[in-house]
Amino acid sequence: MDPVVSIKGLTKSYGSLQAVQSVDLAIGRGEIFALLGPNGAGKSTTVEILEGHRRRDGGEVTVLGEDPGRAGRRWRERIGIVLQTSNDTAEVTVREVVRHFATFYPRPRNPDELIEQVGLGAQRHQRVGRLSGGQRRRVDVALGLVGDPELLFLDEPTTGFDPEARRRFWELIKGLQGTTILLTTHYLDEAEALADRVAVIARGRIVAEGDPRTLGGRSGGRATVSWAEGSVRTDSPTATVTELAGRYGGEVPGLQVVRPTLEDTYLELIGASR
Repeated sequence: MDPVVSIKGLTKSYGSLQAVQSVDLAIGRGEIFALLGPNGAGKSTTVEILEGHRRRDGGEVTVLGEDPGRAGRRWRERIGIVLQTSNDTAEVTVREVVRHFATFYPRPRNPDELIEQVGLGAQRHQRVGRLSGGQRRRVDVALGLVGDPELLFLDEPTTGFDPEARRRFWELIKGLQGTTILLTTHYLDEAEALADRVAVIARGRIVAEGDPRTLGGRSGGRATVSWAEGSVRTDSPTATVTELAGRYGGEVPGLQVVRPTLEDTYLELIGASR
């Protein structure tokens, strides 16, 4: 793996509160990596340190080959940040604000092409203040991408979206080929839909890391087999279904086989951390 982000033994305290405790992480080039955790787990502090907005107490951190606590303007030109909330430039048009932000970078992306890519071609001459919430979020992403960053930070990107808007936004993110993305989200289905790998942080420590499909032993977790007359948790659901089929002479009424979801695994992990 070609690491874009490398963290070893990261620590950060606020007085007597240890917000981040010996965190180790590595994010490869081109990955979509999701950092999950409850409020107060150390997630935001970790990301702010990676962005160069907060100083760490200890540990080694490199982002795009540099220490974010010391990196200068040239390094900042290589990252993009989409915050959870942003101040709308309500009285300017989509095209005006994207073109304006493009002037901050030495090699920006073409603003008009970028506006098309984020799905705002029809709104390019519309004032930002008149856009829907989902459309404004697309403007935020365009501003995060206009400098053609190697690494994009996405903080709770779909908070407040309706289900259809969230799905459209996911397609946009999936289409950002070659851009490394660090995503924070409270939506477990969002992490599962977008992320190549996820890490769960709780009480300042990483408690699990890996493919969302297998996180925390999820793929080998006990399945729940339920039918019209009962249910059972089992490590061998196929054998259980076969036994039920023999008992009922073929079709089993109301049969369902359910594996642990990412949400089940996440709640178990953060519960165990307490």
